[in-house]
Amino acid sequence: MSTAENDALSSASRRDVLKAAAALTIAFWLPRGAGATPQAQGAAGSALEPNAFVRIGADDTVTVFAKHLEMGQGVYTGLATIVAEELDADWNNIRVEGAPADAKRYNNLAFGPMQGTGGSSSISNSYDQLRNAGATARALLVAAAAQRWGVPAADVTVTNGIVEHKSSGKRAHFGELVADAAKLPVPADVKLKDPATFKLIGKDAARVDSRGKSTGTAIFTQDIHLPGMLTAAVIHAPLYGAKVKSFDATKAKALKGVKSVVGFETPVRSGVAVLASDFWTAKKAAELVTVEWDDSAAFKRSSAELFAEYRDLAKQPGASAKQVGDVAKAFDSAARTIEATYEFPFLAHASMEPLNCVVRLGAQDCEVWNGEQFQTVDQAAIAKLLGLPPASVKLNQLYAGGSFGRRANPQSDYLLEAVAIAKAAGVSDPVKMVWTREVDMRAGFYRPV
Repeated sequence: MSTAENDALSSASRRDVLKAAAALTIAFWLPRGAGATPQAQGAAGSALEPNAFVRIGADDTVTVFAKHLEMGQGVYTGLATIVAEELDADWNNIRVEGAPADAKRYNNLAFGPMQGTGGSSSISNSYDQLRNAGATARALLVAAAAQRWGVPAADVTVTNGIVEHKSSGKRAHFGELVADAAKLPVPADVKLKDPATFKLIGKDAARVDSRGKSTGTAIFTQDIHLPGMLTAAVIHAPLYGAKVKSFDATKAKALKGVKSVVGFETPVRSGVAVLASDFWTAKKAAELVTVEWDDSAAFKRSSAELFAEYRDLAKQPGASAKQVGDVAKAFDSAARTIEATYEFPFLAHASMEPLNCVVRLGAQDCEVWNGEQFQTVDQAAIAKLLGLPPASVKLNQLYAGGSFGRRANPQSDYLLEAVAIAKAAGVSDPVKMVWTREVDMRAGFYRPV
């Protein structure tokens, strides 16, 4: 987990974490739209949705809603495996979708009262949830089959997506049973498998995202193309903390396809954005904008100065958390001592996909498309910037090409930047903010020296 992630989570008390866990345990059993008596409701009998994590369609497709971001670490496959194991689903029919931003249903139990991905917590805090989710869906399918065939549920088996009563020879695919299963009450308690009988967990399985990423059909932010969408290229200050004093966009506006050039400011940074009909036009136009910066409050110290300060600090005695033995005495009596100094520079996250974001501003709402890692934090930050309730900010979770914690920061910097640009431009059309690799490296939250 990055420093930014730790900072964001440091204020979560043990009580908050326990409250979040309790809230999620309750919400987990409530299907979308269900009232006091939970039922496995579907859309006009076309799907079975027994809880917040599983939907089974009439076409046998099993969709797992992942509350965690797939950024290349394979978590979509891991989460889907847990569900498919307890459901006894056909792995070829498994699909995964990013869950919406909703901390009541999709809390990360390791983080407290929030939804997000990080700290290698995805599988550990979802394991029991998803086992129960899969087992619940399986129990409903079995109950529906037993009711249809007039046989005891205990005599109905499920194997690789087939529900069967072997003594009578009756069998059905998942999709054939969803309409009946959706009418049944959701069981409060279900029996989980003996791990000794696992067929998927702990075994090799084809990743659910491999085919899409190999064929170019997987959807990342850069793949989003919406009607009327504008692309924004940004110009950031050369020094952190500097602000836009003035800018001249005369030459930029003369390029065909340029729609507007605006200054923007967020709690993190100030800059100028060029909005155009396509990325290349926006990028070339941005190179023609001249900006005068106010760097009176900017950070101006050099790496050399920082290293010099750290070297001096390293010579000072540090705080002692616990002392075992006598280090000074051990060195004094050593036959040979070795001394070395290790210095590490600032390092950018440098994930494969530079940061980008698509934003559509409405009169009373906001919709975002991106590789979303910190849903609750980002939703709240955007809502605050726009003066909206968090529920009015919809986050569409896409694939992310790496992160290493960069997409999870308490400042929500690049999302707020995209929103601020769209707001400054005063457009209702969607805006895709694209950071080039150069911008991504310069605007990074670096690993400290």
